[in-house]
Amino acid sequence: MAKIKEIVVDAVHPAKLARFWAATLDGYAVRAYDDDEVARLARLGLTPETDPTVMVDGPGPSLCFQTFRDVGRGGGAIHLDIVGELRPAEVARLVNLGAKVRDNHQGHTVMLDPEGNAFCVQDSRLQQS
Repeated sequence: MAKIKEIVVDAVHPAKLARFWAATLDGYAVRAYDDDEVARLARLGLTPETDPTVMVDGPGPSLCFQTFRDVGRGGGAIHLDIVGELRPAEVARLVNLGAKVRDNHQGHTVMLDPEGNAFCVQDSRLQQS
């Protein structure tokens, strides 16, 4: 049987999108850059901010944000569904982080991350009872 190693997200600006998702998901953080990695990037003319592959680690699968510049690609084939304590408060928090509300439904809100990738904020069990 296979296991999920990481979830890969194509991004125009991987570092910016990685920071958004690290701030969105509980227990996740952008993987720290050690001196050797910063030096390796510098030899390539890059910095952590322009790194074409940025990792976000947490209690579940790692998220990998990689450069993808085909702006005519349309929506992604997969998206994340997340849940917070109260959906309206979680939606407001995510808007403050740079997300936009696409539309609301009974039980979930479809949102767009800063690069326009769709994801859903679902009602918590507390809201469903």
